[in-house]
Amino acid sequence: MKLYIKSALTSLLIFSTSSSVLAYDVKSGGNTSVKKDGANAFSLPAGNLPMSKRLDFSVGNSFFRNPWVQAPASTDARDGLGPLFNTNGCQNCHIKDGRGHPPEPGDRHAVSMLVRLSIPAMTPAQKKAFIKDGVIPEPTYGGQLQDFALQDHTPEGSIKITYDDVPVRFADGTQVMLRKPNLSITNLGYGEMNPNTQMSARVAPPMIGLGLLESIPDETLKAWADEQDQDGDGISGKANVVWDVQANDFAIGRFGWKAGQPNLMQQNAAAFNGDVGLTSRLFPNENCTANQTICADLPNGGSPEVSDNILDFVEFYSQHLAVPIRRNVNDPQVKHGQELFAKVGCDSCHKTGVKTGEREGLPALSNQIIHPYSDMLLHDMGPGLADNRPEYLANGQEWRTQPLWGLGYTEEVNGHTNLLHDGRARNVLEAVLWHGGEAEATKQKVLKFNKKEREALVAFLNSL
Repeated sequence: MKLYIKSALTSLLIFSTSSSVLAYDVKSGGNTSVKKDGANAFSLPAGNLPMSKRLDFSVGNSFFRNPWVQAPASTDARDGLGPLFNTNGCQNCHIKDGRGHPPEPGDRHAVSMLVRLSIPAMTPAQKKAFIKDGVIPEPTYGGQLQDFALQDHTPEGSIKITYDDVPVRFADGTQVMLRKPNLSITNLGYGEMNPNTQMSARVAPPMIGLGLLESIPDETLKAWADEQDQDGDGISGKANVVWDVQANDFAIGRFGWKAGQPNLMQQNAAAFNGDVGLTSRLFPNENCTANQTICADLPNGGSPEVSDNILDFVEFYSQHLAVPIRRNVNDPQVKHGQELFAKVGCDSCHKTGVKTGEREGLPALSNQIIHPYSDMLLHDMGPGLADNRPEYLANGQEWRTQPLWGLGYTEEVNGHTNLLHDGRARNVLEAVLWHGGEAEATKQKVLKFNKKEREALVAFLNSL
């Protein structure tokens, strides 16, 4: 990994005696970073975005924030909702542009969590389709369950989650009780599911810094990949390779919990289609299967329902949401935690000190030194976190390394500290203790931490 060193006067990067980078820079998002506390810490435009472009950001924000409505409607720029959907607006899942959470006991709907659905590729035709599509949708319910429907119509089903306790003990005898989710679908509205259906619960991730992640050069990701673990460090990250609808070709996957989307334009269009039930140029078909007539029976909002103009504004908005600055970087406990983070090997996957590429027409995102604490690659996280559902090159135990920037702001933005793909971890320590597979050796080192070391590690993670 190439290291980019700024002048000694700015002291942006401090190097440890090992080859890893300890990034004491408060600006994790480079010059896009902003200083903001409170509930709106994730909702500001990039700090270096010129005033001439902030109107575009605001327009994109309006389409991201405001609800879509049933067609036909006088609000024809926002009609076409559903008829099957998970939410009527992007902001309902990415609450305040932040992190979603699993449903609480008594919740009628999952709201900021969805469930992906697929079946194994068994026949030659399915195996051929899997190469391009990455999954084989469940025949009746499609690629994800929609637990909302338009008024007086039937949703696909209800999401239910219960938990089993999983005790984990540190070397000093301290016990932490983890919770393992049990996912089920009830009240099926359109018949039985395929008995081999694979299900995966996914909470909405935070929106900050996405344009910077999109701007990391392919060559950097390829250089980080070590699928055969040739360096023998036990870490064998690989890039997912997915279908790019606009390019009509395969590309490196970057977005989604298994890196199943190649860029933000496609990620956004797929969310409009699957989550809100809206068509676009990229996804012109409504989200009903051949076994569901509800989409054909009800009026739509035009063809497409989301115009190219709206897609462009939402893309610009999602590219330029700022990463808030780190806090408490000079606190001795935080510094100790940062040293422990590197010492046990967390930085093997949660990487820092990367330079974004040159983006035509996007100068705010270009040539930035950033610290996302992610390599954007797929890693085997062990059977404990497995959803046993493949997606393109990602197998049932592999997940993309989640960026950690902004982690410590989660509670004040979203009112909770739920982490991981299904929100099972209730705090950062629980999230660490769920790590397995390639991260098993690192977790075992953490389990030897005493109370002071555990608190230091948590303080560091919450400084991000």
